[in-house]
Amino acid sequence: MTTAIILRLYRADDEDASIALWLETWKLAYPSIDFDKRVDWWRERWRTELVPVARIVVAERDGAMAGFVTIDGTGYLDQLVVGPTHWGSNTARLLMDEAKRLSPGGVTLKVNADNARAIRFYERNGFVKTDEEMNSSGRAVDVMAWTPQSPKS
Repeated sequence: MTTAIILRLYRADDEDASIALWLETWKLAYPSIDFDKRVDWWRERWRTELVPVARIVVAERDGAMAGFVTIDGTGYLDQLVVGPTHWGSNTARLLMDEAKRLSPGGVTLKVNADNARAIRFYERNGFVKTDEEMNSSGRAVDVMAWTPQSPKS
C-alpha cells in the first residue's frame, strides 16, 4: 500500500534527487533536446539562482521525491516539477496550492508556449496568460499569473 504525498521543505541533501527529477521530466517533455548536456548548467543554476532565493517545497511519497516547486519572495514560480510516475495524480496540484499559500498575493510563471499539457494545468489552477516572450533558447514562452480572488461584496 502506498502512502499519501507528504510536503516538506527542501534540504541540501535533496540536491541530487532534484537534479535527477528535473532531467527525467524535461527529457520526456522535449525528447529532441539533449538535456544530459545541460545538467552541469542546471546544477549551477540550481545552486546559485534558485536555492539561495527560493522557498523550495518537496513532494515525497514512500520516502522518494515525487516532485518539487520553487517560489521566490516576489511570487515567481521558477520550477514545478513532478515525476512522470506521478503525472495525473494530485501531486502537482498539492505543490501549486503550497506555492499559492507561500505567495498569497499572487504567483507568476513562464511556460513554454508549446507545452499544452502544462498550460492546461495552470489554467485549471486559475492562471491566465498575461504576456509572451522568447526564452534564451529561442522558444516562445507564455507569461502567466494567478491572483487571489477578491472577497465578494
